[in-house]
Amino acid sequence: MKDILWLVQNTLSVTFKQKKNIIMYLFMPLIGIFISLIAYGGDQKMILHVGVVNHDESRITSDTIKFLEDLENVKVTKLEESNVREKIISGELDSVITFDRGYSESVLQGEPNHIRLTSIKGAEVTGFIKSYLYQYIDNISTIGKIANGNQQAFDSMYKGYQKANFSLTTKSLADTSKNNDMTYKTIGFLIMIMLMSAGNMSEIILSEKENRTYFRLLSTPINARTYILSNVIVNMIVMIVQVLITLTVMTTIFHIDLNIPYWEAMAVMFLFALISVGISLLTTSFANNRSAAGALQNLIVLPTVMLSGCFWPVEVMPASIQKVANFLPQRWTLDTLTKLQDGNTLGSLYLNIMILLAFAAAFFLIAIYKFSRNQDTRNFV
Repeated sequence: MKDILWLVQNTLSVTFKQKKNIIMYLFMPLIGIFISLIAYGGDQKMILHVGVVNHDESRITSDTIKFLEDLENVKVTKLEESNVREKIISGELDSVITFDRGYSESVLQGEPNHIRLTSIKGAEVTGFIKSYLYQYIDNISTIGKIANGNQQAFDSMYKGYQKANFSLTTKSLADTSKNNDMTYKTIGFLIMIMLMSAGNMSEIILSEKENRTYFRLLSTPINARTYILSNVIVNMIVMIVQVLITLTVMTTIFHIDLNIPYWEAMAVMFLFALISVGISLLTTSFANNRSAAGALQNLIVLPTVMLSGCFWPVEVMPASIQKVANFLPQRWTLDTLTKLQDGNTLGSLYLNIMILLAFAAAFFLIAIYKFSRNQDTRNFV
């Protein structure tokens, strides 16, 4: 135990004597927070720019347009039919509503028609407009059905509808989606940094083999098992500090709510730290020198980080890629955190936990086997 503590202390001292390592290992993970703040930290209030083409000059049409103008977060622009295509393609307008001649008459008959909605931005835009506009038109058309062609009766009911006073009480609910997105983006970047940090720390083994320090150590009472174990402990210390710094800065300085207990986030990231160490030892065991280990690390880390959804939601990728992501530990780590944010308890996610532990165990066992077959580390079994 004394030898392990000495090796841990010595490795930490030598590593962090260089200021660039302090920046790389302890402050690099914070870049993920700044990326998240840039992506999600601004004002998320969206203004929909809606164009209106009116071919049906009537009171009902004018009132319908006024209804659109009174909607919050909607800016209405009146334009000619000839300008619709240009405005839509250029992106100046999110959608255009065209009231053709006969619109008001169809509403009077209780069968609204002669209205067109044009957009190239999909259901996210059109759905918002439809939900309000169609409900308003349905209310008026219902009055038309009840009036049954009686203009006087319709005018009376329509006038009463326009003047009706409705009491509405609103309460604001906290929008957690932005915090969840920021957490997802930050943790995704942290996962990449942890994998790279673990790889760099494990490469110390190869570096000390190259400069013969490793073999001089083995000539003392220290054996390969003790040496490798000390490297694992150093690795875990560095990554736990990375997680602590990142989560603390997120919650206390930038006030990004994790929407899950702090200790649960730490527990999940601790499991991933074990996985990171296992992967780093695996790459080290298959490499003969530090350059080969670095190349192998890049070959493993960057593609798997992208495929697992650390930089973007995995749902946006093709179905075939999503299936590949299910075989990556990064994906299961993010999935566990996302489910915790959705309200699941850590105990109910035992399958996710078992899968993460299985990944860690598999990587460690393969690395141990490979080290045991290597003559240079034959004492590590």
